[in-house]
Amino acid sequence: MSHKRVAILVSGGGSNMVSLVDSMTGDHPARPCLVLSNDAEAGGLKKAAARGIATAAVDHRPFKGDRAAFEAELVKPILEAGADIVCLAGFMRVLTEGFVSQFQGRMLNIHPSLLPKYKGLNTHARALEAGDAEAGCSVHEVTPLLDDGPLLGQARVPVLAGDTPESLAARVLTQEHKLYPAVLRRFAAGDRSPVQLAWEG
Repeated sequence: MSHKRVAILVSGGGSNMVSLVDSMTGDHPARPCLVLSNDAEAGGLKKAAARGIATAAVDHRPFKGDRAAFEAELVKPILEAGADIVCLAGFMRVLTEGFVSQFQGRMLNIHPSLLPKYKGLNTHARALEAGDAEAGCSVHEVTPLLDDGPLLGQARVPVLAGDTPESLAARVLTQEHKLYPAVLRRFAAGDRSPVQLAWEG
Protein backbone atom coordinates (compact mmCIF):
# COMPACT_ATOMS: atom_id res chain seq x y z
CA MET A 1 0.00 0.00 0.00
CA SER A 2 1.26 3.49 -0.72
CA HIS A 3 1.40 5.67 2.35
CA LYS A 4 0.03 9.19 2.52
CA ARG A 5 2.84 11.71 2.91
CA VAL A 6 2.47 14.09 5.85
CA ALA A 7 4.17 17.47 6.29
CA ILE A 8 4.07 18.89 9.82
CA LEU A 9 4.49 22.61 10.56
CA VAL A 10 5.85 23.68 13.95
CA SER A 11 7.03 26.90 15.57
CA GLY A 12 8.46 25.60 18.84
CA GLY A 13 9.35 22.40 20.66
CA GLY A 14 7.06 20.27 18.57
CA SER A 15 5.61 17.95 21.21
CA ASN A 16 2.50 17.32 19.09
CA MET A 17 4.72 16.76 16.04
CA VAL A 18 6.64 14.10 17.98
CA SER A 19 3.41 12.32 18.96
CA LEU A 20 2.28 12.37 15.31
CA VAL A 21 5.61 11.17 13.94
CA ASP A 22 5.98 8.41 16.50
CA SER A 23 2.47 7.15 15.71
CA MET A 24 3.14 6.76 11.96
CA THR A 25 4.59 3.26 12.00
CA GLY A 26 3.46 -0.26 11.25
CA ASP A 27 0.02 -0.42 9.64
CA HIS A 28 -0.53 3.36 9.87
CA PRO A 29 -1.73 4.67 6.47
CA ALA A 30 0.64 7.67 6.55
CA ARG A 31 4.32 8.51 6.98
CA PRO A 32 6.04 11.83 7.79
CA CYS A 33 7.81 13.41 4.81
CA LEU A 34 8.77 16.84 6.22
CA VAL A 35 8.88 18.92 9.39
CA LEU A 36 8.85 22.63 8.56
CA SER A 37 9.19 25.67 10.81
CA ASN A 38 9.14 29.46 10.60
CA ASP A 39 12.07 29.42 13.08
CA ALA A 40 15.36 27.72 12.18
CA GLU A 41 16.07 27.37 15.91
CA ALA A 42 12.79 25.60 16.72
CA GLY A 43 13.37 22.61 18.95
CA GLY A 44 10.95 20.60 16.86
CA LEU A 45 13.34 20.66 13.90
CA LYS A 46 16.10 19.04 15.97
CA LYS A 47 13.70 16.36 17.24
CA ALA A 48 12.56 15.62 13.68
CA ALA A 49 16.13 15.45 12.35
CA ALA A 50 17.03 13.05 15.17
CA ARG A 51 14.22 10.82 13.89
CA GLY A 52 15.59 10.90 10.36
CA ILE A 53 12.86 13.16 8.94
CA ALA A 54 13.60 15.85 6.38
CA THR A 55 13.40 19.36 7.85
CA ALA A 56 13.20 22.87 6.48
CA ALA A 57 12.86 26.38 7.90
CA VAL A 58 11.50 29.56 6.35
CA ASP A 59 12.09 32.52 8.66
CA HIS A 60 9.07 34.84 8.54
CA ARG A 61 11.00 37.86 9.84
CA PRO A 62 12.72 39.00 6.60
CA PHE A 63 9.30 39.28 4.94
CA LYS A 64 8.22 42.05 7.36
CA GLY A 65 4.48 41.60 7.13
CA ASP A 66 4.39 40.52 3.47
CA ARG A 67 2.48 37.34 4.20
CA ALA A 68 2.05 36.40 0.55
CA ALA A 69 5.82 36.47 -0.03
CA PHE A 70 6.45 34.45 3.15
CA GLU A 71 3.86 31.87 2.18
CA ALA A 72 5.22 31.60 -1.35
CA GLU A 73 8.50 30.44 0.22
CA LEU A 74 6.80 28.34 2.89
CA VAL A 75 4.85 26.31 0.35
CA LYS A 76 7.93 25.31 -1.67
CA PRO A 77 9.35 22.63 0.64
CA ILE A 78 5.84 21.23 1.20
CA LEU A 79 5.31 20.81 -2.53
CA GLU A 80 8.84 19.47 -3.03
CA ALA A 81 8.19 16.85 -0.34
CA GLY A 82 5.04 15.75 -2.16
CA ALA A 83 2.86 16.13 0.93
CA ASP A 84 -0.65 14.69 0.72
CA ILE A 85 -1.64 15.99 4.16
CA VAL A 86 -0.41 19.07 6.05
CA CYS A 87 -0.64 19.08 9.86
CA LEU A 88 -0.23 22.30 11.83
CA ALA A 89 1.24 21.40 15.24
CA GLY A 90 1.83 24.56 17.21
CA PHE A 91 2.50 26.63 14.10
CA MET A 92 2.09 30.21 15.30
CA ARG A 93 1.73 32.13 12.03
CA VAL A 94 -1.75 32.91 10.73
CA LEU A 95 -2.04 31.55 7.19
CA THR A 96 -3.90 33.42 4.47
CA GLU A 97 -6.62 32.13 2.22
CA GLY A 98 -4.12 31.91 -0.63
CA PHE A 99 -2.03 29.38 1.28
CA VAL A 100 -4.89 27.48 2.89
CA SER A 101 -6.79 27.06 -0.38
CA GLN A 102 -3.87 25.09 -1.85
CA PHE A 103 -4.38 22.42 0.80
CA GLN A 104 -8.12 22.74 1.41
CA GLY A 105 -9.56 19.45 2.61
CA ARG A 106 -6.16 17.99 3.52
CA MET A 107 -4.82 20.39 6.12
CA LEU A 108 -5.36 19.80 9.84
CA ASN A 109 -4.80 21.88 12.96
CA ILE A 110 -4.95 21.16 16.68
CA HIS A 111 -6.33 23.89 18.95
CA PRO A 112 -6.33 23.86 22.77
CA SER A 113 -10.03 24.44 23.38
CA LEU A 114 -13.37 22.76 22.75
CA LEU A 115 -14.17 24.63 19.55
CA PRO A 116 -16.15 26.70 18.70
CA LYS A 117 -15.27 28.06 22.17
CA TYR A 118 -12.13 30.14 22.59
CA LYS A 119 -10.68 30.60 19.15
CA GLY A 120 -7.31 32.33 19.14
CA LEU A 121 -4.92 32.59 22.08
CA ASN A 122 -4.99 32.24 25.89
CA THR A 123 -7.60 29.51 25.69
CA HIS A 124 -6.98 27.99 29.12
CA ALA A 125 -7.15 31.31 30.98
CA ARG A 126 -10.39 32.11 29.16
CA ALA A 127 -11.93 28.73 30.08
CA LEU A 128 -11.03 29.31 33.74
CA GLU A 129 -12.38 32.87 33.72
CA ALA A 130 -15.67 31.60 32.29
CA GLY A 131 -15.97 29.03 35.10
CA ASP A 132 -16.20 26.11 32.66
CA ALA A 133 -16.47 22.65 34.21
CA GLU A 134 -14.49 21.09 31.39
CA ALA A 135 -11.94 22.08 28.81
CA GLY A 136 -10.05 20.23 26.12
CA CYS A 137 -8.68 20.31 22.62
CA SER A 138 -9.98 20.02 19.06
CA VAL A 139 -8.59 18.88 15.73
CA HIS A 140 -10.20 20.50 12.72
CA GLU A 141 -9.77 20.95 9.01
CA VAL A 142 -8.14 24.28 8.25
CA THR A 143 -10.19 26.86 6.38
CA PRO A 144 -9.36 30.53 5.76
CA LEU A 145 -11.15 31.50 9.00
CA LEU A 146 -9.00 31.25 12.15
CA ASP A 147 -9.64 28.10 14.23
CA ASP A 148 -12.69 27.31 12.15
CA GLY A 149 -13.42 24.46 9.74
CA PRO A 150 -15.08 21.06 10.18
CA LEU A 151 -14.28 19.33 13.47
CA LEU A 152 -12.42 16.01 13.16
CA GLY A 153 -12.06 15.24 16.85
CA GLN A 154 -12.24 16.50 20.41
CA ALA A 155 -10.82 15.40 23.73
CA ARG A 156 -12.28 16.62 27.02
CA VAL A 157 -10.67 17.12 30.40
CA PRO A 158 -12.18 18.22 33.72
CA VAL A 159 -11.40 21.64 35.13
CA LEU A 160 -10.30 21.05 38.73
CA ALA A 161 -10.51 23.31 41.77
CA GLY A 162 -7.36 25.38 42.04
CA ASP A 163 -6.45 25.01 38.37
CA THR A 164 -4.17 27.61 36.83
CA PRO A 165 -3.86 28.17 33.08
CA GLU A 166 -0.58 26.20 33.32
CA SER A 167 -2.01 23.20 35.15
CA LEU A 168 -5.00 23.08 32.82
CA ALA A 169 -2.74 23.41 29.78
CA ALA A 170 -0.63 20.46 30.96
CA ARG A 171 -3.74 18.28 31.41
CA VAL A 172 -5.03 19.24 27.98
CA LEU A 173 -1.63 18.61 26.37
CA THR A 174 -1.63 14.95 27.44
CA GLN A 175 -4.92 14.61 25.54
CA GLU A 176 -3.59 16.53 22.53
CA HIS A 177 -0.87 13.88 22.24
CA LYS A 178 -3.54 11.16 22.06
CA LEU A 179 -6.16 12.97 19.98
CA TYR A 180 -4.05 14.28 17.11
CA PRO A 181 -2.51 10.89 16.22
CA ALA A 182 -5.93 9.22 16.45
CA VAL A 183 -7.47 11.81 14.12
CA LEU A 184 -4.59 11.65 11.65
CA ARG A 185 -4.76 7.86 11.40
CA ARG A 186 -8.49 8.02 10.67
CA PHE A 187 -8.16 11.00 8.29
CA ALA A 188 -5.28 9.40 6.34
CA ALA A 189 -7.46 6.33 5.85
CA GLY A 190 -10.14 8.54 4.27
CA ASP A 191 -12.48 8.64 7.27
CA ARG A 192 -13.58 12.10 8.42
CA SER A 193 -15.96 11.00 11.18
CA PRO A 194 -14.97 12.81 14.38
CA VAL A 195 -12.90 11.14 17.08
CA GLN A 196 -14.16 11.71 20.63
CA LEU A 197 -11.83 11.02 23.54
CA ALA A 198 -13.06 10.95 27.13
CA TRP A 199 -10.86 11.78 30.11
CA GLU A 200 -9.36 8.71 31.78
CA GLY A 201 -7.34 10.56 34.43
